[in-house]
Amino acid sequence: MDIQAEKLNLIKWLTDVNEPSIIKRFIALKQKQQTDWWDEISAEEKAEIEEGLAQADNGEVIPHETVMAKYQQWRSK
Repeated sequence: MDIQAEKLNLIKWLTDVNEPSIIKRFIALKQKQQTDWWDEISAEEKAEIEEGLAQADNGEVIPHETVMAKYQQWRSK
C-alpha cells in the first residue's frame, strides 16, 4: 500500500463529499486522533509548569536581557 497515494485519494474524495454527516464524522475522527501535550506530560512536569506560571503571575521573573548577559560566554558566535 502506497500511503501517500492513499492519502491523496482520500483528499480528492473528501473534496467531492457534500454530505454534512460524513464531514462531521471526519472532524470527530480528527479530534479523537489529536492529543493535547498537557495530557501527555507527567504530574511532576505539570506541577513545575504551574509553579512557573504562578511565579510569573507574582512578578518573580528575570528579564531576558539579564539572563542573556549572565550567560553571554556560552552563547555561540
